[in-house]
Amino acid sequence: MEIVIICLAAFFTAVLTFFSGFGLGTILAPVFAIFFPIDIAIALTGVVHFSNNIFKIALVGKNSDKTVLLRFGIPAILSSFAGAWLLMKITVLPTLLQYELWGRTFEVTPVKLIIAILLIVFSLLEISPSFQKVQFGKDKLIWGGLLSGFFGGLSGIQGAIRSAFLIKSGLSKEVYIATGVVIACLVDFTRLSVYASRFISSTLHENLTLLISATLAAIAGAYFGKRLLKKVTFRSIQLVVAVMLILISIALGAGLI
Repeated sequence: MEIVIICLAAFFTAVLTFFSGFGLGTILAPVFAIFFPIDIAIALTGVVHFSNNIFKIALVGKNSDKTVLLRFGIPAILSSFAGAWLLMKITVLPTLLQYELWGRTFEVTPVKLIIAILLIVFSLLEISPSFQKVQFGKDKLIWGGLLSGFFGGLSGIQGAIRSAFLIKSGLSKEVYIATGVVIACLVDFTRLSVYASRFISSTLHENLTLLISATLAAIAGAYFGKRLLKKVTFRSIQLVVAVMLILISIALGAGLI
């Protein structure tokens, strides 16, 4: 059952987030968290996210802006190390709250609460009319890279900040999508190198079928999204993703998932 649920989530989320440039990791991580500890869920999501972005590079990567890649991507890679290192530290912190509901025991942990808060903040930013009017020049790309990389390493959430900076940098829709994909791959590769020790200790080899299935589902979703590129607007996708993230973050922060 977990394979079906995760694969469906990976496919439909990959379709939705192909256009917005963010959201696959932030939606898929909580779905994985239903079946795995949150830090392992983030690591698994990183693998699917990275594999999906490699495929998207093959589809649209030639349109990326090299100048933006350097100004945004290098700071993002450096700061993602710090975020991934912090994740490894906070996952060992004691549980904040434990309660029983429907005959089950639920726990609110520091890492779940932090990620839930981040999800809500980024979701509200995306649907805020005032935030849509904010303009970021190319001289601000370094700061955007630092923030995006750090939160990408900490929680897999990097796309909302990355999109906020890139979409305001005068790039065309095609260049915006391609540049975001390449930057996301760079950050994913960095944080996965930090998560590697957690893979070894968690016997994830027993879940290779699940991981491969989710990756293939996400790739299929990206391919379908590419075919729909000219028919979908950024704003409609942002609204759908934001609502989904708010619902998931509430459940995650409450310890329900």
